Amino acid sequence: MLTADELERYARHIVLREIGGQGQAALQSAKVLVIGAGGLGAPVLMYLAAAGVGTLGVVDDDIVSLSNLQRQVIHATPDIGARKVDSAADKIHALNPHVKFVGHGVRLDAANAMELLSAYDLVLDGSDNFATRYLVSDACYLAGKPLISAALGTFDGSLTTLRPHEKNASGVLNPTYRCLFPDAPPPGTVPSCQEAGVMGALAGVLGSMMALEAIREIVGFGEGLVGRLLMIDARAMRFETLRYGRDPANPLNGDAPTIVDLSGYK
Repeated sequence: MLTADELERYARHIVLREIGGQGQAALQSAKVLVIGAGGLGAPVLMYLAAAGVGTLGVVDDDIVSLSNLQRQVIHATPDIGARKVDSAADKIHALNPHVKFVGHGVRLDAANAMELLSAYDLVLDGSDNFATRYLVSDACYLAGKPLISAALGTFDGSLTTLRPHEKNASGVLNPTYRCLFPDAPPPGTVPSCQEAGVMGALAGVLGSMMALEAIREIVGFGEGLVGRLLMIDARAMRFETLRYGRDPANPLNGDAPTIVDLSGYK
């Protein structure tokens, strides 16, 4: 039930035919976990909090550094040296006191992933390395949780939604992250953000699109990104969409699955 204050706060959502009071109530009931309070996680957290998502959790064991501030807009200069989950909590509480914020100041790993995911309805992965992306996607499949996954490059980015534990309208299982990217690139072949650099505003664009996709998934309108990879080229200001399907040989929901738990991760 929305209070008078919430009705005014979310008025611009409620007048939208695709959202309305029922959609806003769905946002209020949603529990969303964000992996990383960095370049992608920062705008995700702020826009989902502003939208009225009832429970927002974030997993991040890092502290705020000066070099983060070029793109991680949820943190500010006075936050340098603070835990990112604490800095994020302050901003979320100031932005929308109706949101319950849960900071998990740990690094996601095979030992804690399933327990962390269990309390949430939807997961958004804004991590900055392949090892975490594969771990999150495998864990979400095993836990039966939908996942919105994004990756950020120097001048490019990509975004997709994964529901491989469900079937599409044709009765076929949806693709996994491993259908799209069967193997991670060899170590050292893809430079890190620290080595190659990244456009701060691009992180804001892609993170905002993750939040938009999350709202669409929660409320249930439009065509989602399941089986579609949205790609952004910031040099040419070009957006393209690639369709992809389930690979019967993938090790998660393929014809002969080999990944049945997270024991293969160190």
